[in-house]
Amino acid sequence: MKELQEIINAFDAAQAHGKQTALATVVHVEGSSYRRAGARMLVTDDGQLTGAISGGCLEGDALRKARLVMAEQKPMLVTYDTTDDDDAKLGVGLGCNGIIQILIEPINPEDSNNPIALLRPILANRENAVVITVFNMNDRQQRQYGTCMLVNANGTYTGNRPQGIVTDELAVYALQVLQFGDQYNKIYRNANGYTCFIELLQPAIALVIAGAGNDALPLIQMAKVLGWHVTLADGRANYVTAARFPSADTLITARPDELLPQLTIDARTVFMLMTHNFNYDMSLLKNLLPLAVKYIGILGPKKRLSRMLAELAGVEAEDEIAIPANVYGPAGLNLGSEDAGEIALSIIAQIQGVMNNKDAQPLREKGYIHERGVV
Repeated sequence: MKELQEIINAFDAAQAHGKQTALATVVHVEGSSYRRAGARMLVTDDGQLTGAISGGCLEGDALRKARLVMAEQKPMLVTYDTTDDDDAKLGVGLGCNGIIQILIEPINPEDSNNPIALLRPILANRENAVVITVFNMNDRQQRQYGTCMLVNANGTYTGNRPQGIVTDELAVYALQVLQFGDQYNKIYRNANGYTCFIELLQPAIALVIAGAGNDALPLIQMAKVLGWHVTLADGRANYVTAARFPSADTLITARPDELLPQLTIDARTVFMLMTHNFNYDMSLLKNLLPLAVKYIGILGPKKRLSRMLAELAGVEAEDEIAIPANVYGPAGLNLGSEDAGEIALSIIAQIQGVMNNKDAQPLREKGYIHERGVV
């Protein structure tokens, strides 16, 4: 989501300076590629690039084709085939062993349904949305409809619905992606020779950190690098200051029972309890346990967490207490972390894995890096 925000900011800046723009989107991948379907890059007529569609090897050629698209004001589907080991003949030297389809669309600011206009509302609301992109790999001379429709969280559609392609049946698939995005966040459907790429876009992760100690600093900084929204809370007013935590989006001074009413909690909200105050963390944990949040991290040893849960349950045998599936204590992955920065890295990595339903296994143990889209 951070990349999309940067693309829209770059588009607004380009418009302010009277520049033409085009949007390049990875719409289909066979085999391996650096970026998977859904990766986007904004191109201006003077060669400025925002976002990425590869590790840097496709961007130069995409820039040349984007200038052609801007001149003709007509979308273009470009194929990069690197399944041949001698891919240097393409002039890009990818070495990825995949076939990558890039759709390049001109952005006409006067068109209320241009790709940027459709994508912009996603950032304004913390709600899931589905984007439908339509292209034709069989006959590139046919019209490439491109980024044409947005399905909002309430199931309403905006944009241009290509007749005979985005059928009622396909609209049902889009609603399924919206509802069951954890299982199907990218799928493809074929209709009258066209391929319809149905993609789920989710809000940025909202990280709520309870604890304004110095060890919260690297955690906030890393979260902001990823584009997360960060709220920092603590009961000590002299600790929760903008001077100490300039990167935090929201600062709250509150007791444990006062915090949650001041927050808007959704499916993309996660919590990290690190006040180093046993009673504060336990009181906040008590309020969080009934909520359907995917990640509650707690700093400190497992025995500390077991004691909290035992006291909350009113029992003495700490070893008999089951830790809820959404509670992670000690928080973080086993990276051998020692200092605050390394611990923050392990926590951020764990949250990313949990929110993406991944088990954080080494990539070398997988057959491929990215999940394949459901066809």
